[in-house]
Amino acid sequence: MLRIVNRVLIGLVGLVLLALGGSVLAVGLGAPAPSWWIHQGRPDVLLTDAERTKWQDHTWWWPAVIAALAVLVLLTLWWLTTVLRRRRLTEVLVDTGDGEGALLRGRALETVLADEASGLHGVAQAQAHLTGTRTAPGARVQLLLEPHVDPATALHHLAVQALTHARNSAGLEKMPAEVRMRAVKHRQERVS
Repeated sequence: MLRIVNRVLIGLVGLVLLALGGSVLAVGLGAPAPSWWIHQGRPDVLLTDAERTKWQDHTWWWPAVIAALAVLVLLTLWWLTTVLRRRRLTEVLVDTGDGEGALLRGRALETVLADEASGLHGVAQAQAHLTGTRTAPGARVQLLLEPHVDPATALHHLAVQALTHARNSAGLEKMPAEVRMRAVKHRQERVS
């Protein structure tokens, strides 16, 4: 739904900007001004002295303009963050083998994957997020490792156990994963 709203808004803004920009360019190059054009022609200025100073004596004018612009900036930033943020995969399409499909909740698969990864030897904590599409999902896994664990061993156990179980349970041929590992911060031990 958000994708459709996003595309419609971008399309409308693009059409308005194209119409305004094209008409400004056409009038600037000497074409007759359209009927809806707010100015009379090429020698007309964008804002006259009277238009610029019309609201100068009103105390509410500038705070209202600044508030409207602030709301516009906040709405633009909100829209930009919703467009740019990484989206989680909400469902995975599982092939049931009978020509039909079943939907598996993405959060459920993430939870199971994180729980199984947390149960691996030497893993203090794990988080998992699904990425990709519902027919070809991938995983982003973050592991917090105990200080004594070899990262290559932890990665091997994650690939062989947790990721393989998640891939098999969803009936997928492959499930690419991006794994990030950090070590638990610990105090230095005294050697005697």
